[in-house]
Amino acid sequence: MEIAIIAHDGKKDEMVVFLSQNLELFKQDHIKLIATGTTGKKAEDLGLKVTRMLSGPLGGDAQIAARVAEGKTQMVFFFRDPLNAHPHEPDIMMLMRQCDVHNVPLASNPATAELLIKSIM
Repeated sequence: MEIAIIAHDGKKDEMVVFLSQNLELFKQDHIKLIATGTTGKKAEDLGLKVTRMLSGPLGGDAQIAARVAEGKTQMVFFFRDPLNAHPHEPDIMMLMRQCDVHNVPLASNPATAELLIKSIM
């Protein structure tokens, strides 16, 4: 199962906490993690194996959206910062739309992510 992890700068600490709390699951062989640039680096710092895409503003969100459309990514954890403007908002919306179009579960906050994690344990 391929899971994408993405976090805006204001939510990266929350993503690190979430990943830390679920390390056992994310280290399992049947789980493949992909991530945007900096989020992926933070996951690697926790000892997780991650395939890193570009940074979100440089096209990483679009790369992950393409993987969703291709049927390669089965779940997305995208901890968004709704209180700040993002210059790559069109890419963010495209990723969310692709998750909806292709019926891929998308968690935009830790509470929803925890519920999705419980569904695959």
